[in-house]
Amino acid sequence: MIRTPVLVGLGAMVPPRVVDNEELSQRLDTDDHWIRTRTGITRRHWAGPGTATGDLAVTAAQRALRSAGGGPVDMLILATSTPDHPMPATAPGVAARLGLGPIAAFDISVACAGFVYALATAAGAIAAGIAERVVVVGADIWSTRLDPQDRTTAVIFGDGAGAVVLRAGEPDEPGALAGFDLGGDGTFKDLALVPGGGSRGRSEPDGAGEADDYVTMHGKEIFTHAVHRMAESSAQLLKKIGWSASDIDWVAAHQANVRILHTVAGLLKVDRARVLVHLDRVGNTSAASIPLALTDAAAGGRLAPGQRVLMTAFGGGLSWGSAAMTWPPIQVSDVVS
Repeated sequence: MIRTPVLVGLGAMVPPRVVDNEELSQRLDTDDHWIRTRTGITRRHWAGPGTATGDLAVTAAQRALRSAGGGPVDMLILATSTPDHPMPATAPGVAARLGLGPIAAFDISVACAGFVYALATAAGAIAAGIAERVVVVGADIWSTRLDPQDRTTAVIFGDGAGAVVLRAGEPDEPGALAGFDLGGDGTFKDLALVPGGGSRGRSEPDGAGEADDYVTMHGKEIFTHAVHRMAESSAQLLKKIGWSASDIDWVAAHQANVRILHTVAGLLKVDRARVLVHLDRVGNTSAASIPLALTDAAAGGRLAPGQRVLMTAFGGGLSWGSAAMTWPPIQVSDVVS
């Protein structure tokens, strides 16, 4: 019998501090109109002093477990590129704070595509009989890695966490994940990069400076790769599982830029009205963006049991991936805005 991962819980968390475009306009060479027309973002949430990625991950996971009705967990996977420490991984500490016991817990670092990769990893563990019930979290606090004078990145990123609970089930159940498509191309790794903090920067004769801890991005090139890679990955997945574009009720794509979302929809021949948009209120939350968008849509009553959902993401690495599922009858009360 094929063991299929089934989504049974969903939760999310964003920090309370809201940073709107007007606040950023006071210190950057930009304004609200420039930010909105180029990104679709009106505000984002940034973590305050003393708040780390693991803190947001714990709250999101607690809410997802509550949504799932509790129950034992034997694996936790955290997708993040902003861990609490370079070592150890953040996931074991999250699992301990959740009181999950001595379970398998580890991080995945695949930038903005991390949540889809983590879902696929959890699916493999369930299919192999390694785990029966898995918590998957996407969480990032990119505000700690932003050059405060770089308008290219400072206006884009927000902080947040989103989590799901998966259990072993049947492929025809509501909530069943229908399939995955993953890809990457390291020849373009410099298009989105944090130069410092790793062994590469520290191995250089002059060491790494403070600026090397900030994220750098080549926006135009990232845009081009993002739309084509997400569209291609989505098309390959749909072909693999036997779905057509007309079968999709909702597209939950990585929330990087509203123009990217609309362009991907056009390439897939999916109506823009069927694309979830949450970035206007939270910005680009990296690995958290898809579960945040799903939580927002579920809490708002837009996601209904039986609807078919396509998830697709693109991030640094370069990395990309897609997943598909039928939406389950779950209760979500978290309004993320």
